[in-house]
Amino acid sequence: MTGLSRSGDEPHGPRGRSIDLTSEGSIEAAAASLRDQAPFDLIVVATGILRDGSAVPERRLAELNAENLLHLFAVNAVGPGLIAKHFVPLLPRNGRSVFAALSARVGSISDNRLGGWYGYRASKSALNMIIKTLSIELSRTHPDAICVSLHPGTVDTPLSKPFQKSVSPDRLFTPEQSASHLLDVIDQLTCSESGRCFAWDGAEIRS
Repeated sequence: MTGLSRSGDEPHGPRGRSIDLTSEGSIEAAAASLRDQAPFDLIVVATGILRDGSAVPERRLAELNAENLLHLFAVNAVGPGLIAKHFVPLLPRNGRSVFAALSARVGSISDNRLGGWYGYRASKSALNMIIKTLSIELSRTHPDAICVSLHPGTVDTPLSKPFQKSVSPDRLFTPEQSASHLLDVIDQLTCSESGRCFAWDGAEIRS
């Protein structure tokens, strides 16, 4: 198991390495450094940003800010797309493999009933489209590969901390619980489900 992070800390032992999601050069270099360990049968992009410093989720149209929007898209959609560009070649050409990226239920257009959170919703929706499009290409080049986006639920992290009051205790997961749920979902996936978005409990989230 190999872990990549911004800090270069070693979350999974001596193979931990650094990567900058907003720099394609960094992503390309990270992929190149792992080429001798390929193929990988599972690649998970566990990244995302909801708020950053003074930039908070928009409650209304008047709060839209171009710089904040571009930053959300860079981290939530462009970054995972570039990871796919450089890491998908590390998947096996034959045999089951999975490329998964963390999305969010609020990225669903059909499930948007509350409004708000323009940038986060839109960037996660864009990620879902990248995953869908990638799944079509992968079906031609890697016939046994599965490509999905995953909703981890509400996880007890700094990202969700300001929004946890309305979450029931049994639906607020530790990072370890969420990871376990998602790995269970991944284990059950079939090629016919490639391109879709699934929640932590295995339920499909419609676009």
